[in-house]
Amino acid sequence: MAGHSQFKNIMFRKGGQDKKRSKLFSKLAREITVAAKTGLPDPAHNPKLRAAIAAARKENMPKDNVDRAIKKALGGDAENYEEVRYEGYGPGGVALIVEVLTDNRNRSSGDVRSLFSKYGGAMGSDGSVAFLFNRVGSIVYPLAKGSADDMMEKAIEAGADDVLTTDDGHEFICAVAAFGEVRDALEKMMGTSEAARIVFKPLDTKPVDEETGRTLMKLIDGLDDHDDVQQVYANYEMSDAVMEKLAAA
Repeated sequence: MAGHSQFKNIMFRKGGQDKKRSKLFSKLAREITVAAKTGLPDPAHNPKLRAAIAAARKENMPKDNVDRAIKKALGGDAENYEEVRYEGYGPGGVALIVEVLTDNRNRSSGDVRSLFSKYGGAMGSDGSVAFLFNRVGSIVYPLAKGSADDMMEKAIEAGADDVLTTDDGHEFICAVAAFGEVRDALEKMMGTSEAARIVFKPLDTKPVDEETGRTLMKLIDGLDDHDDVQQVYANYEMSDAVMEKLAAA
């Protein structure tokens, strides 16, 4: 999920995720369970759960899996997951933020640190790279919802700061403090979003060549493959030519 947009951050991981559906579904189920456990189990009255279910549906996660994840939270036997954030630098000095849901903080910390080291990076302390990112609300809708101009009008009406339209969809950006209000306003206009979460967007991007990019992608793929890792953000920027070479490798 790396450079100038949330969509670019996940470009290289989509292929890997498609080959590891069960792992992806497991992560989505964990997010659903945590959302259901920390709020009401009814998505109509729990925006976090509603967003988690929408994300699962976007990935074609079976309804039975979704229902089981919610029932797990209701049954009281769900693990006590903790939300943890790790920061560090990868190859080429690229800054990374790793969001984790874990039932064993020591295990996750050791594993993430090991992956950073394996691929020429180093995990830092809290705040070591966060200053290179903006923490904002992100609400995503499919292109079919309307034109870029239509979305801009809706963004203004909902109180969003901006809307980014790409081939992947419309991403509404807002301040963290306004996230709930903007999300609810957009839902009234267009229904449930494909994704709605607080994300990290880089203030600036770092150019990465093919050699560095190859190692960086191994680090990001390794992090993404870890069961506890939910999101990875990075501030790299690659040319289309470099991305095509890496994608073909």
